Amino acid sequence: MVGNNFQLKEKKVSVRIEIVAGLTTFLTMAYIIFANPMILSSTGMDKEALIAVTCIVSAIGTLIVGVFAKAPIAMAPGMGLNAFFAYLVISGKMDWQTALGVVFLSGLLFLLLTLVGLRKKIVEAIPASLISAIAVGIGLFITFIGLVKLGVVVADAHTLVSAGPLTKTVLIGLVGLLVMIFFEMEKISGGLVIGILVSTALALMFDEKTVMPDKLISLHLNIKAIALQLDIFGALKWSFFGSIFTLMFMDMFDSVGTLVACCHQANMVDENGKIKGLDRLLGIDAVATMIGAVLGTSTTTSYIESASGIEQGGRTGLTSIVTGVLFLLALLFVPIVKIVPEYAAAPALIMVGLFMMKEVKRIDFSNIGEAFPAFIIMVMIALSYSISTGLAFGFISFVLIKVLSREAGDIKPVMWGIAILSVLFLMHERLGGIIEYLRTFVG
Repeated sequence: MVGNNFQLKEKKVSVRIEIVAGLTTFLTMAYIIFANPMILSSTGMDKEALIAVTCIVSAIGTLIVGVFAKAPIAMAPGMGLNAFFAYLVISGKMDWQTALGVVFLSGLLFLLLTLVGLRKKIVEAIPASLISAIAVGIGLFITFIGLVKLGVVVADAHTLVSAGPLTKTVLIGLVGLLVMIFFEMEKISGGLVIGILVSTALALMFDEKTVMPDKLISLHLNIKAIALQLDIFGALKWSFFGSIFTLMFMDMFDSVGTLVACCHQANMVDENGKIKGLDRLLGIDAVATMIGAVLGTSTTTSYIESASGIEQGGRTGLTSIVTGVLFLLALLFVPIVKIVPEYAAAPALIMVGLFMMKEVKRIDFSNIGEAFPAFIIMVMIALSYSISTGLAFGFISFVLIKVLSREAGDIKPVMWGIAILSVLFLMHERLGGIIEYLRTFVG
């Protein structure tokens, strides 16, 4: 029955292989259960509820993929996307309820673009070098957040940032980081989770602020603090359109890049090299984002860690179903996850940043027309502490350089539109004053 539903025989896999693949994918990406609540709780959202919702949304998105797309792809709240969510709130632009509304609208926009076929035009309009630069820039951004939460980097009145003191908690976190590095060197799945657990165990032994919970397993889940709290109408403001577009844009390229890599690895391509069911997978990604916003978390996306399960032989939706069920079982251990200190989970952010840096090799630095905009995107995302600002500067510089080099004809119409939106995004705070000035000047 199971074999017929998932075409195990046709794809030359067994139930055992699919179960092992699903377990491998879960272990590789389970760090999100620790990392996502750590990042989002900085906005004032309830951490215990975030842990539960992270597990629920990851399970729902992954199970939908397994049942309806029958693909070995897992979904969860995306790293980088959650950092952008936190930035929207911490920067004072909006409260977390409105930010959830922005996430919902970005998912809806992503779904509409997929349904009407505009997604392909947007993807094709932006050079591959700039897409890779976005991943690298977000990787640097996440690494910086991890270093700050670990305590390795601290604020400095004179130099803005500096190296922090080598405290007990920093040493505990660094031990976890070394464990993660060792597991990666040995190519053993689950290294990020093991590293977090090792640091947490050391924290329980040497940090008096970390104490064991009253119970290790809980059947009582309360997500009321963040579920159904999104403010969609509050997000429907012109000043927030840039944030909606940025989230949609980030999710789109993150998903496309992940799905292209994983689906080719899983042999999910036709005779023309096109991915089978790509639009369906992207549609599920968008729907999962909307569900996640309703339940109370940042943008949900396809996970590149799915490649670890595919490498173990996973080829069908049964792999995703196993991973989804494991995320549901993880709900039982919310009390344990809750005690993990920030400095114990922070090394996982540093490692994720390292993984995202691999995209730098795809940037053509011999072509200044693409190298400079890519460089600006990477630097400005990290140093301005704003993903959207980095993207805006990069897209504008790309168009300007093409115009100066008399290659404006190479700029696709959609890219012109993206550049104009980027200018409006950077100017939106002063747009009202500029319009008023023009009115006065004309009058």
